[in-house]
Amino acid sequence: MTETAAPVQVRAQAKWVRTSARKARVVLEHVRGRSVPEARTVLAFTQRAAAREIDRVLRSAVANAESAHALDGDELIVVEAYADEGPTLKRWKPRARGRAGRIMKRTCHITLVVAPDPALTSGRPKRAQKPAEETASPPETPTEAPVADEKPKRRATAKKKEEATV
Repeated sequence: MTETAAPVQVRAQAKWVRTSARKARVVLEHVRGRSVPEARTVLAFTQRAAAREIDRVLRSAVANAESAHALDGDELIVVEAYADEGPTLKRWKPRARGRAGRIMKRTCHITLVVAPDPALTSGRPKRAQKPAEETASPPETPTEAPVADEKPKRRATAKKKEEATV
């Protein structure tokens, strides 16, 4: 029996990151579906604090793919990118008249899954090779002559050049 090899997917996760999942998801939307070099460029120029943490996770996923599966890091794409909520640290801040204000310090778990891009690895478009000779094709018949309804192409660019020089 022949088994079709499932595409290799490599995962990296950072847990208890000190940013809210909502803020991390905004940055992850820009990375999802992109190639790794493109995703790194996007993260390098993103000014949000979560981008730094996501870049660390992306580098870890690429390192996992290169070491464990012998994949090329530049031929990977980000298949999945999501941030789940982690535990919330609850703190209190003193307020007026003996009251206390609640401070929620949220955390998240960032997960990235990378996989080889099928367009770059196995399915590379190959050049069509010319046939050696076309002696095997039958000779043209008079019925395959060009149709009389076809108009010859105009040379509009030459006219424009002549007008511009005048």
